[in-house]
Amino acid sequence: MDDPYRWLEDLDSAQGAAWVRDRNAHAVAGLTGGDRFAEVQARLREVLDARDRIPYPTWHGGNLYNLWRDATHPRGLWRCTTLAEYRRREPAWRVLLDLDALAEREDENWVWQGADFLRPDGERALVSLSRGGADACVVREFDLVAGAFVADGFTLPEAKSTISWIDAESVYVGTDFGPGSLTSSGYPRLVKRWRRGTPLDRAELVYAGEASDVIVYGVHDPTAGVPRSLVHRRIDFFRGQTYLVAPCGDLTLLDVPTDAEVDTHRDWLTIRLRTQWSVDGHAYPAGALLGAGLDAFLAGDRALQVLFVPDEHSALAGYSWTRGHLLVSSLHDVRARLARLTPGPREWSREMLAPSGAELDEFQHVDVVQTDPDHGDEYLVCSTGFLQPDTLGLGGPGRDVEPIKQEPVFFDTTGMSVRQYFATSADGTRVPYFVVGGAHAGPAPVLLYAYGGFEVSSLPNYSGIIGRGWLARGGMYVVANIRGGGEYGPAWHHAAMREGRPRAYEDLAAVAGDLVARGITTRALLGVEGGSNGGLLTGVMLTRYPHLFGAVVSQVPLLDLRRYHELLAGASWMAEYGDPDDESDWAYLRQFSPYHNVRSGQPYPPVLFVTSTRDDRVHPGHARKMVARLREYGYDVTYYENVEGGHGAAADNAQLAFKWALVLEFLWRRLGGGEPGRAPAPD
Repeated sequence: MDDPYRWLEDLDSAQGAAWVRDRNAHAVAGLTGGDRFAEVQARLREVLDARDRIPYPTWHGGNLYNLWRDATHPRGLWRCTTLAEYRRREPAWRVLLDLDALAEREDENWVWQGADFLRPDGERALVSLSRGGADACVVREFDLVAGAFVADGFTLPEAKSTISWIDAESVYVGTDFGPGSLTSSGYPRLVKRWRRGTPLDRAELVYAGEASDVIVYGVHDPTAGVPRSLVHRRIDFFRGQTYLVAPCGDLTLLDVPTDAEVDTHRDWLTIRLRTQWSVDGHAYPAGALLGAGLDAFLAGDRALQVLFVPDEHSALAGYSWTRGHLLVSSLHDVRARLARLTPGPREWSREMLAPSGAELDEFQHVDVVQTDPDHGDEYLVCSTGFLQPDTLGLGGPGRDVEPIKQEPVFFDTTGMSVRQYFATSADGTRVPYFVVGGAHAGPAPVLLYAYGGFEVSSLPNYSGIIGRGWLARGGMYVVANIRGGGEYGPAWHHAAMREGRPRAYEDLAAVAGDLVARGITTRALLGVEGGSNGGLLTGVMLTRYPHLFGAVVSQVPLLDLRRYHELLAGASWMAEYGDPDDESDWAYLRQFSPYHNVRSGQPYPPVLFVTSTRDDRVHPGHARKMVARLREYGYDVTYYENVEGGHGAAADNAQLAFKWALVLEFLWRRLGGGEPGRAPAPD
């Protein structure tokens, strides 16, 4: 069909900018008036800027590094300390880089995007900074001892680059080298070895991927005695190849399934399967984690150790190496388990771990935050829950995990509880979901969240934003573990890929219906919110299931499934959704593409769209065009586009507090307009 609003995809258009200013003014005027908005925004800002929140670190060379933002330093201080000092209630930090001062000095709206350290104990890092929070970054070499950028050091101009250390004098780099150097998704197609003092355009080619690939990048493991370099080629979002790079430059392909995830550590290889793999007479199931000696595997030995096996209730959540152990986290009906595995010559031993020397509460989640595999077997682990603030613990072999940091309590949980229910989807599948909040005599306003894509799990976590901005006002919070996510492993994800995508939408519709059937809420009191792929999800809820909801919020959303693969990074997601240029794929995509399913005369609930001009991952044109089409038909639609923020739609804590205050105020008003602390009357 013709697209009369395609002009809104032009981010440099004066007409488009004027349209955004008009829509933003309408949203701000409609939602920010009155004392309640100002109070909520201020309380959310207190959460984000709290000085006693946990400063989550990165481990390198025996030190802990942290990027800290607060009201005084909105863009952040990059700083470091020792582990001994970090364990103190008020650690002494050494500031390495003041991003606010840097932004003022260089007249740039710099946003921190991370640092790559020279392992194992190098005194240099490659710092990535973006303008306004976009994925595209500039890269500069930084001296950790001097606390300054290195004059004439490794530097890359703004691009969606990859760069990692080989040694102090060379790096692997992928960037925009000119025509033909990027994939159709806009990421590097070439990996080059770049030596210090050599012009970037004379860097030595190591590997060239295909234009149709998603990304190609190189990494180096400098572990003494077993150094090795690898090149990773991502064919699509879920399939790839990994090559070992010999000192002479020859490449050896690791003989594993293309949809497997592989990792090397010292003498070990781990293989995480997405589909069943049959090799040497053994069939290993999808979702399994396998281990092997790397040298033996390269020599053709396929005697693999099974490190984790899923079942209908369990799935692998993740894994991390310490120096000599593998920490494996798993889910059982979306409830956390953590184990420490130790490689042995024939068998790997296993020990179950508790996050803080005690058993987890029923619905808490536990996750490994950091390890230092270059130096030892200690690790930092976080336990959290919907109503339990984060606890950061330090663990290691032969001792219980010692709690060393505690997130502050941001809201009163008296009378609140967490419950898990299961809804039945259209095809009979049981879909779990969590209900968080206090007891109510009758139906309550509900904020329902889901994601349902890319094998990403939605897990219990403590949110001062949701707690203060929604639960403390009398609302209920619901998290749905719909298909498309990873809560039950690859099969749970595969069920909602491509032509199976409607299963995710049916699952969320089933949860919405179950909430009403249980008397937890009513249609008029039920709001749904999601971002990115979750923004697509909520867009489908609006256009296909409008009768189930009283309000919808869609953040940084993907909505035009006819053109998504031609906008920014969209081509990288075709393995998840399908190829709109293939008529057989478009035949199913058009059935749920929100932009193509807006119709007149429908019972669409009020809807808020939030995005960012600087989002260079999901094009803001998706949300812009959807709003224009809904306005064409006279629907109740509100739109806010932040000029900064990238895919997170906020570049600092002030912007993040404002964005969430808009979202929560919109939902509270549209779901009944009750006073703070009082639930709107049911319909």
